[in-house]
Amino acid sequence: MGASQMGFLFFCSILFLSASASSRNLPIIAFDEGYTPLFGDNNVFVHKDGKSVHLSLDERTGSGFVSHDLYLHGFFSASIKLPADYTAGVVVAFYMSNGDMYEKNHDEIDFEFLGNIRGKDWRIQTNVYGNGSTSIGREERFGLWFDPAEDFHQYSILWTDSRIIFYVDNIPIREVTQTESMGGDFPSKPMTLYATIWDASDWATNGGKYRVNYKYAPYVAKFSDFVLHGCAVDPIEHVANCDTAQSSESVPSGVTPVQRLKMESFRKKHMTYSYCYDKIRYKAPPSECAINPREADRLRRFDPVTFGSGRHRHGKRHHPSRGSQTEAVSF
Repeated sequence: MGASQMGFLFFCSILFLSASASSRNLPIIAFDEGYTPLFGDNNVFVHKDGKSVHLSLDERTGSGFVSHDLYLHGFFSASIKLPADYTAGVVVAFYMSNGDMYEKNHDEIDFEFLGNIRGKDWRIQTNVYGNGSTSIGREERFGLWFDPAEDFHQYSILWTDSRIIFYVDNIPIREVTQTESMGGDFPSKPMTLYATIWDASDWATNGGKYRVNYKYAPYVAKFSDFVLHGCAVDPIEHVANCDTAQSSESVPSGVTPVQRLKMESFRKKHMTYSYCYDKIRYKAPPSECAINPREADRLRRFDPVTFGSGRHRHGKRHHPSRGSQTEAVSF
């Protein structure tokens, strides 16, 4: 790594780790300022105000958009309203990836929203990959305390050189801290932001038991309040292009004591899966896992097979997803 790259990494660390704990005052950008349609043609609909976009899934195709720039570390956010009614098999994803540049050793940070049958709630799944570590799924799955199809809610990712934090409405729901044992499994290369909606009937709802029913199409996911607050990186030279005049005072530096209490409360009430406690997939927890006895006990009571004895149950499988190249355990 050259001196310019070392200086770039140091600058980004200072930019994002010296900030305060609130993210509400970060600038919101117009869609065209930060993103461009990725696929889906007319299924990507940008409102004439330029501040919001609808992604649709129908019998023809899903759809998606992608950021103009690559970023190495930063705070990235969007307000999202998910489709209502019967959404089994539908996946909406808001994520970071560099899979187009590093096919065999890509990094990824994912929010995935998993649809459900009528009367059942959407589920939210987070995942982290580094250096192509797709053989170790680091999924965590949660319910939510609201109906994400009724209104817009903010979903955010903080990514620094030492931690990744997932937020819902400014409440941290998961923190991934880089450990020595993770090695290159912690995302470390510049990534692009993506949002997609697509048909994941093969795995998304009860292991593929319930599939997308296009009788209810089009499925429309709505996005607004875009925040792209990070160091843009030249895709060839990997040189930072940071707006030093843009204040970083509103970027979170980590989880405050008050936020940690909220995160622990959320996880206690709403977490339904964590790879750290999955005794079917891992005889011993991966080395970066910090086992919380309360979480372990709750998950054991929620699903004694997966989180208790570790004996296989008919119908439970581990499936790859294509919308953000993640993997998910389906219930």
